Amino acid sequence: MNIGINGYEAVVPRFGFDKDSGLPNRVGSGEFSFQLIKAINDLKSKNDFYIYLPTSPTQDMPKEAENWKYEVFTSKKLWTLLGLGKKLFKNDEKLDVFYSPTLYLPLNLRVPSVLTVLDVSYMHFPKLFNKKDLFMLKYWGKYSIRSAKKIITISESSKNDIINLYGVGESKIEVIYPGIKKVSSSKYQVASMDELKEKFGIDKKYVLFVGTLQPRKNIVRLIEAFSKVDSELDLVIVGKKGWQYEEILSAPEKYGVKNKVKFIENAADEDLPHLYKSAKFFILPSLYEGFGLPVLEAMSYGCPVITSSVSSLPEAGGDGAFYVDPENVDDIKEKMQKLNDDKDLREELVKKGHRQIEKFSWEKSAKETLKVLESL
Repeated sequence: MNIGINGYEAVVPRFGFDKDSGLPNRVGSGEFSFQLIKAINDLKSKNDFYIYLPTSPTQDMPKEAENWKYEVFTSKKLWTLLGLGKKLFKNDEKLDVFYSPTLYLPLNLRVPSVLTVLDVSYMHFPKLFNKKDLFMLKYWGKYSIRSAKKIITISESSKNDIINLYGVGESKIEVIYPGIKKVSSSKYQVASMDELKEKFGIDKKYVLFVGTLQPRKNIVRLIEAFSKVDSELDLVIVGKKGWQYEEILSAPEKYGVKNKVKFIENAADEDLPHLYKSAKFFILPSLYEGFGLPVLEAMSYGCPVITSSVSSLPEAGGDGAFYVDPENVDDIKEKMQKLNDDKDLREELVKKGHRQIEKFSWEKSAKETLKVLESL
């Protein structure tokens, strides 16, 4: 079977390239695409794969092989919609199915297509997106969802959203949970205060947040709630600047905790294990998530988790997380205070978290995705 895959997001990062490794700074859909494509390659399937890219594959992408080929080409406008659409219209006779691990499909596909929809946050919070992105998401997204033969999404919550917002039949949608990076937790130790201070300027015990700085992540309410917690803790916020982040950066001063909140934009992937392991607990109070991988990452490093009780986050956290109403500052504050003060609760959440992460793997995600592709 000949399978085409859109690899755009795996090699074109929204936040540029790491200056040391030269590899993409992948977050969100970019990380998802990369990990899934890599996991599909690791399965050593007998199918033939054609990975379509706008630039040469990065060094960490799977190497070409007899049944794993890269089709690299450039396009002046809208690479996936127009450029890839034109290329496939001319050459899609060699494909049996086409798969896009992100929201967009090319125009004029003449073979069955499968689409992964990570979330539809743009429908719930349109004011949090700039007009150009929102137009693309709403109208190109609608075209892609209607055109796909099958839709894969990463949570039951997102599945219900797609059914309700787009009128898609339930039988057209498959829920396949994403994986998490497999780590040996014992490989990473709790960093000393000297190490944390030297690298990040962290000189106190801290609460950790990891995620792109954008309104949907609810960071302003987090900072307000943190300002009310009675503790010696700092709040460490790790993430790239996304959009509409100005209010987030000014919130510490507004709530009187300017000296207790630290923003870290330059943390590399290899830094995150130490930051998770050394935190007193992790918090992700998002208003909406397609899945919420940082919840599982924190659990994998033995870090207790607080997260929101909405959208897909209870599916990710299971009984291994402590839940808050993300729109209630007092509830966020009270749960943070409780977890800070209760050592037994922290230890219980760590144990439950380790059991929760066993449910998720990229190998499983890849196998289930390939099964959907082969069914067409």
